[in-house]
Amino acid sequence: MFQNPWFETVAEAQRRAKRRLPHMVYGALVAGSERGRTVGDNCKAFGDLGFAPHVAGHHAERDLSTTVLGVETSMPMVISPTGVQAVHPDGEVAVARAAANRGVIMGLSSFASKPVEEVAEANPNVFFQMYWSGDRDAMVQRMDRARRAGAKALIATLDWSFSNGRDWGSPMIPEKIDLKTMARLAPGVLPHPDWLWRFAKTGRIPDLTTPNLRPPGGPAPTFFGAYGEWMQTPPPTWEDVAWLRKEWGGPFMLKGVTRVDDAKRAVDAGATALSVSNHGGNNLDTTPATIRVLPSVAEAVGDQIEVLLDGGVRRGGDVAKALALGARAVLIGRAYLWGLAANGQAGVENVLDIMRGGLDSAVLGLGHASVRELSPSDLVIPPGFALTLGGEED
Repeated sequence: MFQNPWFETVAEAQRRAKRRLPHMVYGALVAGSERGRTVGDNCKAFGDLGFAPHVAGHHAERDLSTTVLGVETSMPMVISPTGVQAVHPDGEVAVARAAANRGVIMGLSSFASKPVEEVAEANPNVFFQMYWSGDRDAMVQRMDRARRAGAKALIATLDWSFSNGRDWGSPMIPEKIDLKTMARLAPGVLPHPDWLWRFAKTGRIPDLTTPNLRPPGGPAPTFFGAYGEWMQTPPPTWEDVAWLRKEWGGPFMLKGVTRVDDAKRAVDAGATALSVSNHGGNNLDTTPATIRVLPSVAEAVGDQIEVLLDGGVRRGGDVAKALALGARAVLIGRAYLWGLAANGQAGVENVLDIMRGGLDSAVLGLGHASVRELSPSDLVIPPGFALTLGGEED
């Protein structure tokens, strides 16, 4: 039966992704840790907030544009960096093209499946993401490479403490793909011919390597090789964060902040932006939803540093709610990956169009001419919704 490749919600993109992807690939996208409480609360909390719309006096034209770290974007949204993308053979390059076509900034993971040079060619507005992994010489080499490729900002992700174990089971991800592995995975892959055919047409299969971590003159490490380096690297101090910021020398975002005291330390370390994030629920389970702690962080440091939000954003209305509570922009992750799985580059563009439409509708209904006019007065906020971590109310 013919199915229109266009979809009208991110939820439909997720349903199509679930049908088309092998179970292990889809399971890696859903992710989460332990009981999955944080993954669920990231989304649920947006639904707990309501809008307070006006009935007349609306503006015929609305301005959704803004800047993030000095880079213009057509709407307050950044593609969140995500690791090796086995959902589509074009991976991050397809995402970068889609983002460029919609005027959106591309965040690229150091664990990505495509090299930063190819991604920056597809979208010049690239923010390169790094973990605190390896020794300082290796980190400098990676930053230098990203800078040469044209990356306009660095995102340092520090919001993961290697939590593992999922009550619903973790997907089996192989170290590498070879004939023996392909035979073992065949029963789970063959029922998903669309996914298999996409890769077959390119003449290659997901190699699960991380080309942006390739050392000079050496091969790109596998995902698990890179993961192992990360796990074996001693966690960074705030002095290390300041060093990373200084070595990069340009716009610098610290991703993973949920506490007011950490937000203030990020300012002291020289960060120019921070993302209120709990790693999409893949960190310590039962960490509060990011939208619940956003207002306290934005109030504490929003006049000194750009504050973004990452986690649970599935609709344009969610973007409006985050902006109303103090975010300059949001980062989206799973939403665009489901679009990529559903329909490649066009699917990512579809997701971005859905987000834009929902945001525009919210700005219209709330009686504003610009996203910069959104405020808490536009929302219905339940008693006890907002939380302050690491501050006076904690």
